[in-house]
Amino acid sequence: MRRLERAGWLAVAIVLCGLAIPWFLWGSAAVVAGLPLWLWWHVGWMGLASVVFWIFTKRAWGIGVETDTTASSRGHGADHTTHSARGGERP
Repeated sequence: MRRLERAGWLAVAIVLCGLAIPWFLWGSAAVVAGLPLWLWWHVGWMGLASVVFWIFTKRAWGIGVETDTTASSRGHGADHTTHSARGGERP
């Protein structure tokens, strides 16, 4: 399930990156409410990206970056002796 969720978020990231540049508006001189249409596109895209990132932080923060801490602590019981009191590794 975690792998499927990771693939879904990767797909969302790729789509968002693909929509960052309004290729279809190149050469268009359309003006809406006094501003070029491509500028409105960027305003909308930034709003969408913000909402998607907020959802990502609430639901899936750490996917693809953080490892499963419970699995690593079980598998490396002897590692506790190699870490200092502050949590870093001893030289």
